[in-house]
Amino acid sequence: MIPGRGPSPSAPGTRRFSRRAAPPPAETATPTPSRAGFPEAPVIPKAKYEVGSFWTARQRQADRIHEISYRACFKPQLPRTFIERFTAPGDIVYDPFMGRGTTPVEAALLGRIPYGNDLAPLSRVLTEPRINPPALLDIAARLARIDWRAAAAGDDPDLLAFYHPETLAQLESLRLHLGRRPLDKVDAWIRMVAAARLAGHSPGFFSVRTMPPNQAVAPERQRRLNERSGQAPEARRVPDLILKKSKSLLSQRIPRAPRSLFLTSRSDDTPEIGDGEISLTVTSPPFLDVVDYARDNWLRNWFLGFANEDLSVHRDVDRWRRFTRATLKELVRITAPGGRIAYEVGEVRRGRLLLETVVAEAASGLPLTLERVYVNEQTFTKTANCWGVTNNRRGTNTNRIVLFRRA
Repeated sequence: MIPGRGPSPSAPGTRRFSRRAAPPPAETATPTPSRAGFPEAPVIPKAKYEVGSFWTARQRQADRIHEISYRACFKPQLPRTFIERFTAPGDIVYDPFMGRGTTPVEAALLGRIPYGNDLAPLSRVLTEPRINPPALLDIAARLARIDWRAAAAGDDPDLLAFYHPETLAQLESLRLHLGRRPLDKVDAWIRMVAAARLAGHSPGFFSVRTMPPNQAVAPERQRRLNERSGQAPEARRVPDLILKKSKSLLSQRIPRAPRSLFLTSRSDDTPEIGDGEISLTVTSPPFLDVVDYARDNWLRNWFLGFANEDLSVHRDVDRWRRFTRATLKELVRITAPGGRIAYEVGEVRRGRLLLETVVAEAASGLPLTLERVYVNEQTFTKTANCWGVTNNRRGTNTNRIVLFRRA
């Protein structure tokens, strides 16, 4: 069923679009000191912009199943807003850069069919087990059967900067267990939770306190933090923490879907998805010069046995534009006529480059109509403050969502 608006279960934290008065339609975007940050080049008419606070900026306002630490992920309220507005239950919702899986998980919570893709295999590990997850009793029973003394800690100084030897021995034992056989849904869940709890800022993680909480800093930086703080890794019970986090994740609504599709492919090459299958895409591509996902996730890649490859850092605007165009061409193929693509980007390089203008240029000549650019103003939360980022000064200060309609 192609968009009209379908009914959806209610969920916390979403606000309906509330429009501000738009500038005259004849004008094109020109420089302005306002927080809306209209483009400096006359690419997108000002009348296409809608600026406001479309969802809450408060922490922990979504279902707990989303609470997987991952740097540079958007809030579940973002995809929820578009899913509720442009799809009906049973429609397919897709994210070609799914990261921690926010879009497909939210789609399943809202009764849609979740499709997701990401070139990084970590993303599939973190996402797929949360669709139709196992029962808590089955998770507890499996944790009780694992031999947590099967492996030794080893003497890797980089790992021991984060973990007590007893904790590291349990993690090595879990890696041994997970590598011995094909994973069923219970083991896939345990692997997902363990990967999400490897490093953080509280005793709920396996590691000594590390900051920021949603990435793994380099070992030498962690050693400096340990010395400066006078801290040392404490022993943690890995199975206990996995079970505790599982209880939290499964304590509210559970994502269910009669079918799903998850890929580990390039965003411009997804032949597993048929022509015109997708009703709505909600995605956020790798931003220009902002996040190094391989560096941030090196500890998770170690645990999972994945190569720590640099998949996503883009430094050159022209290359990023070509990358975006290739992605949009593939999205045109798989999107049904009348379907939407919500492409979330930001302003980078201290606000001098607004990526929605580059996206608009990349879409030129494709059968896509740019309907709106939604600018969601936000107040930075404690995680951003860890990076020394203040409001409207550095990093990405707004959610800027380019909404296309497929002809």
